[in-house]
Amino acid sequence: MADTPEAAAVRGLGLVGRLLLVALALGTAGAGVWVLRDAIAPASSTAAPEIPAEQVAAAPVQPGSVIPAGTEASLPQGTAAGTDPLRAWAERTAGPTGVPARALQAYGNAELVLRSTDPACRVSWATLAGIGRVESNHGQYGGAVLGADGWPSKPIIGVPLDGSAGVRSIPDTDHGDLDGDPDVDRAAGPLQFIPSTWRKWVSDGNLDGRGDPQQIDDAALAAARYLCAGNRNLTTAQGWWAAVLSYNNSTPYAQKVFGLADSYARAAAAR
Repeated sequence: MADTPEAAAVRGLGLVGRLLLVALALGTAGAGVWVLRDAIAPASSTAAPEIPAEQVAAAPVQPGSVIPAGTEASLPQGTAAGTDPLRAWAERTAGPTGVPARALQAYGNAELVLRSTDPACRVSWATLAGIGRVESNHGQYGGAVLGADGWPSKPIIGVPLDGSAGVRSIPDTDHGDLDGDPDVDRAAGPLQFIPSTWRKWVSDGNLDGRGDPQQIDDAALAAARYLCAGNRNLTTAQGWWAAVLSYNNSTPYAQKVFGLADSYARAAAAR
């Protein structure tokens, strides 16, 4: 996800992003994460937490050919960032979509902020929700619970980027401040930012005066800003696919996000 050489090598994001490096290291393109569990972790009597992306099917769409439903007509008119109408929308939409209301509130808030700060981009809450589902199951990875304040009940931290089998090496850049690891970097938070990437896109989505990748309002806003970089227009097929592939340069990853975003938008419109 980052513009730095190290983060560009791994496209900066994701529990799944780290796992997809197995395929990249082997020189294959677009390998799915469902074959990677055994390649990364040896057999153990303790089961690893379910990888969110393994539960998601890649949509059978050709990259660059189409955009998800609802991209051009997203949140209802009259909804405002950080207001009770946004919360009410999120609570109404949680049931049909299966996305936690608190996560929807963060994704919707990010869309609304970008409508004001970068109106040509048109990033949608549904696209952010698709990424959030693949990256951390909306802040619930490893049994975490997303609180009313937007913080997971325990930090969401990716695997160490230590150069072990299938994983690129990214030396520590934050002294462990964001990822708890003083030796190497790890992706952090519901949207899975590498520390060096977070420093560039740090955002304060909940207006508490600071930005933290573990807080989902902050993380969703940073992700929206990242997707919109380079004057992208996410209502075009070229713009949407370029944005998502910049988040993680894997075709199956983008197809998973597409399928989720499309289904979320259709479910919300049908309620």
